[in-house]
Amino acid sequence: MPLTGIALIIIAVALCILVLVLIPTILSVRRTVESVGALSDMVQKELKPTLQELTGVLAELKTVGGGVAEHTDDVKRFMAALGETGANLSTINRSVGTVTNVLSTTSVWATGVKVAGKYMFDRYLKKWGGV
Repeated sequence: MPLTGIALIIIAVALCILVLVLIPTILSVRRTVESVGALSDMVQKELKPTLQELTGVLAELKTVGGGVAEHTDDVKRFMAALGETGANLSTINRSVGTVTNVLSTTSVWATGVKVAGKYMFDRYLKKWGGV
């Protein structure tokens, strides 16, 4: 057998071995391609509507955010008025405390004057009433 024949047989055997080794790889690549196709279909069917819903929600959030931004000045004015009301209530409370203190002191003085007057009146009656 000539050398070229042996070389051709070796090449043919090597080619058969290569084909036998590549068949599982080709089948694996085919399954991978089918899996990627199924994933692509799933993304198109499920993810696309979800993205559209998210876009709608973001638009609504922008609208709500704009409404909140419009009323921020109203809230600031309300809080300022509430602070002023608190300060005024504090002033009124101090004034009422002062008036209460004055009335209490006046009441003590009035009671003292009343007791002293009664005591003096009783002594006067005893002194002049007994004569």
